[in-house]
Amino acid sequence: MTRGVQIAASILNADLGALREAVQAAEEAGVDRIHLDIMDGHFVPNLTFGIATVEALRGVTSLPFDAHLMIANPALWAPRYAAAGCQTVAIHVEVPERHQGTLDAIRAAGAQAGLAADPGTPATAFAAHDAHLDFALVMTVKSGFGGQSYQPDAAARIKEIRVLLGAERLIHVDGGIRSSTAGDAVAQGGDVLVAGTALFGAAQMRAAVEGLRPKA
Repeated sequence: MTRGVQIAASILNADLGALREAVQAAEEAGVDRIHLDIMDGHFVPNLTFGIATVEALRGVTSLPFDAHLMIANPALWAPRYAAAGCQTVAIHVEVPERHQGTLDAIRAAGAQAGLAADPGTPATAFAAHDAHLDFALVMTVKSGFGGQSYQPDAAARIKEIRVLLGAERLIHVDGGIRSSTAGDAVAQGGDVLVAGTALFGAAQMRAAVEGLRPKA
């Protein structure tokens, strides 16, 4: 399989008072996707964006929007994020729901459906939902807050998930991604690297984006 690694900018770590400008800056810096961390204060203790934010930002860029739903009731909300203009929507496998219907509803709404898994959740958790998945989101930190340190043991699950999903479906990697950890995430088999602090905290975002891409 030969394809380029994509960079997704997580705006959780941007200036929340200037999100439109943050999205535009990320696009100008050369990112491939915009990553939206949706948290409800229940599944995770943090509280972030809602559908209104997605709708307000959708007209700012033509880049794909990736919604990462860290919420307790994805069956209710996931299709709505797809309808709001997110090209991919990931729900957490740890949520105690029957995920098949939600994944199918995301697809029916026009988006790609994915499952996210926190560190400690085994790769085998994806197996039961294989027929309903378009991609996987592998968390290399505990979901809920930005700025955490990359956990290599969590990234090591990627190779097993690759066997389960096959070569064509993308694997997104989220958590502690920076120039010093991106190489490991790619070596494990990651296709889309989600970065926040490493981009929005950089003096030159374009240089930071290029620093995450594998070197030839």
